[in-house]
Amino acid sequence: MKIPSHIVLFPDGNRRWAKEKGLSMKDGYIKGKDKFNDFLRWCHKRGVKAVTVFGFSSENWKRPQDQVDFLMGVFEKYLGEGIGEFNKEGVRVRVIGEREKLSKSLKKVIEEVEKETQNNSRVYLNLAVSYGGKWDIINAVKKIIKEGIDAEKITEEFFDDYLSTAGLPEPDLIIRAGGEMRLSNFVLWQSAYAELYFSEKLWPDFQEEDLNKALKEFDDRQRRFGR
Repeated sequence: MKIPSHIVLFPDGNRRWAKEKGLSMKDGYIKGKDKFNDFLRWCHKRGVKAVTVFGFSSENWKRPQDQVDFLMGVFEKYLGEGIGEFNKEGVRVRVIGEREKLSKSLKKVIEEVEKETQNNSRVYLNLAVSYGGKWDIINAVKKIIKEGIDAEKITEEFFDDYLSTAGLPEPDLIIRAGGEMRLSNFVLWQSAYAELYFSEKLWPDFQEEDLNKALKEFDDRQRRFGR
């Protein structure tokens, strides 16, 4: 079976799951966080090299402040308390997005987890926080202009090195749980030839067998890359 090198994940449906269960929004996100830990282990077991997960988008800043504050607290706790487990499992963590919008405490934890896991190489985890695909492209253009690079030197491969996912293979497979069928301004450049898989399952209900279904469909598809 062909296994994707790089999976992009949209873990959607945490709030809807909580509402169906008569639980709080916070319970839904905590359940979703725990499910992601399972997902990362499932991917590692199958030989997936990199996982990029949609955590908090540029547009999510428009949500009610209490939701934003709670989610930022979840990220801070997840990253800070997870360093030991990341090192045990060989996970290298990178947080991608507009860091200047984050709190000082969260930025400090991000710097710590990236430093402490930088030598790990079994699995690469990109956690997108305050991230947008359009922002990523514009940010890359700004960096190129700032460096004064000659236009003739700019190729697709060159441009890749200025994106937040630099150094990783392009995503092979995008999995979106929760029934939505869109890219939502996420890794737009990187996903040009990724295979798309949409699951009706709300993220907290997503099981290992659902990952197997996605991988089987990926294996069954013929990837032509426009050729």
